[in-house]
Amino acid sequence: MAIPLKYNFRNLIVRRTTTLMTALSITLTVAVFIILMALAQGLQSSLTSTGNPLNVLIMREGAQSEAVSFVDRDSLQIIKYLHGIAKDKDGNPWVDPELIILMNFPRLGQKGGANVTIRGVGPDGPSLRPQFHLIAGRYFRPGLREVIVSKQISERFQNCSLGDKVKFAKGYWTVVGIFEAGHSAYDSEIWTDVHDLEQDFDRPQYSDVVVRAVDQAAVNEIEQQAKNDRRLHLKTQTELEYYQDQTSSAAPIKAFGIFIAILMAVGASFAAMNTMYAAVARRTREIGTLRAIGFSRRSILLSFVLESVFIAILGGVIGCLISLPMNGVTTGTTNFTTFSELTFNFRVTPELCMVGIVFAALMGLLGGFFPAWRASHESIVTALRSA
Repeated sequence: MAIPLKYNFRNLIVRRTTTLMTALSITLTVAVFIILMALAQGLQSSLTSTGNPLNVLIMREGAQSEAVSFVDRDSLQIIKYLHGIAKDKDGNPWVDPELIILMNFPRLGQKGGANVTIRGVGPDGPSLRPQFHLIAGRYFRPGLREVIVSKQISERFQNCSLGDKVKFAKGYWTVVGIFEAGHSAYDSEIWTDVHDLEQDFDRPQYSDVVVRAVDQAAVNEIEQQAKNDRRLHLKTQTELEYYQDQTSSAAPIKAFGIFIAILMAVGASFAAMNTMYAAVARRTREIGTLRAIGFSRRSILLSFVLESVFIAILGGVIGCLISLPMNGVTTGTTNFTTFSELTFNFRVTPELCMVGIVFAALMGLLGGFFPAWRASHESIVTALRSA
C-alpha cells in the first residue's frame, strides 16, 4: 500500500522554511548550470547558423582560417570560370573576392581591447549572405573610406556607432551603416570595400574567394576542379563546414560549466541529504506509526525519496525562472580559430530548462535516497517509543 502524495505535500508545507532553504541550494546550482550552458549554446548556435550550403570558400592549401589565407589575382581569374558556379543578377559569375584583416579595438567602458574582424567585400558580398540586412544608415561607397559595422560590435567597441570615425590602417574611416546578420558569425564583423582595404594595407592578394554553386552536385565539382588544377594550389570548403569546424570554441565553456555544475551539485545534494536526515530524526514516531498501521518499508522509502525529489524540482523550476532574463543577452569571447572577437547571445531554450529540471531531480534523488533508506528501516518499537 502506497502512502498518499498529499501526505508528502502536507509535510513540505508544514516545514516550508526548511523546504525553501533546501530548494534554494538546488536553485543556485540549476541557475548556474543553465546560464553556463546557455552561454556555450549561444556560441555554438552563432557558428552553426552561419553560412549557405551552396556557398564555397576557396582558400590557400593548409589554411585553417580566412585570416591566414591568401589568393592571388591570377587565381581569381581562373576561379571565375570554374564549372558549376551560379550567375548573379547581372549574369556574371557569382564570385566575391574578400580580404580579412584583424585589428585591435578598445572596448566600450574598458581599458583593454580585442581583435575585431574587418572584412573587405566586393559587390556580391551581401547577396551571398541573405541573412545580412542594414538596420540603420546606408551601405558603404567604394573609394570613400566608409565602413558598415554590425550592431553587436557597435554596442561593444569604441568609435563604432553610426557617424563615428574609426581609425585603422592609414587613417580614419566613417561608420555609415549598422547591420545585422541573423545572429551569425558575421554579427562580429566590420565590412568595407575590398579594394579600399587592399590599398590601405598594401595587400596585393585576397584572403579568400566566396563562390555560389549552382547546386549540391556543383559544390563537389568545384572542389574537384580546384583540387586538380595545378595552377591554383587552393582548397575548397563549404561555408557551413568552415564555421562548424570553429565550434570547438564552445567546448571549453561547456566543460567548465559541467565541472562547476558537478561541484555545486555535490553541495546541493548534501544539503538535501541533511534536510532529509533532519526530517527523519524529527518524524521518527510518525514513521513508526506508519509502519504500525500497515505501510511497508518500500512505501516509506518511496515516500521520503519523492519528498526529496519534490523539493529538488521546486528548486529546479525556480532556477529556470532565475536564468530566463539571461536569454538574448549579448556577450563575446575569442574565437580560437581566428583569434578575433566573436559576439553572440545567451540562449536559454525550453530543452535546456528541461535538462536543468531533470538535473535537479537527480540531485534530489541522490540526496534523499540514504535518509529514506534509514527511515524505511526504523524499528517499529523503537520508533514508537521515541520522544
